[in-house]
Amino acid sequence: MGRAKRIWSPEHFHHVTSRGNWRDYLFRGNRDFMYFLRLLSYIHRNHAIEITSYCLMSNHYHLLLRSKEASLSSIMSRINKSYSDYYNYRYKVTGHLFEKRFFSKPIYDDLGIAEVSRYIHLNPLEASIVEDPQDYPWSSYYFFHNSSSSSPPFLNFQPLLNFFPGQTEEQRKMEYHNWVQHKLKNPYR
Repeated sequence: MGRAKRIWSPEHFHHVTSRGNWRDYLFRGNRDFMYFLRLLSYIHRNHAIEITSYCLMSNHYHLLLRSKEASLSSIMSRINKSYSDYYNYRYKVTGHLFEKRFFSKPIYDDLGIAEVSRYIHLNPLEASIVEDPQDYPWSSYYFFHNSSSSSPPFLNFQPLLNFFPGQTEEQRKMEYHNWVQHKLKNPYR
């Protein structure tokens, strides 16, 4: 039996995740995290991908990604292959870096984008790395509170913020922040 055909809907965002083989590290230090973000910027320049949320953890990553031009499989193949080449060269290892094909699920509405984004941004808390998502530097949530920092070119908050009320981007960012904080205070709602 063959693999199920990958769903790619160019107009929609997809929740994409990939994990290290044997649940081992994908990112051993800051240099690895920074390389991965530079890789996303490079792919954005060449394929116009948009990411509305991301979180890079030590042994996996999450992206809320849309690619209108190239197929999702093509984009993810390029990301994972390029990063594997970098990792294998840097750490003088061979073999599979990722445990299997990437997971992806299309998100068809604004509520879904908001829910998945919140899930992505709460990953470092679930792993007990930080107590507040704004303290984790390898997540797009960082840019909600550090507007003085220049966000990566591939990052587009607008599709996420469209779900929240407010006249300005700052008001909508605050609404999103409150929504994430509500989940922290009421985890079962």
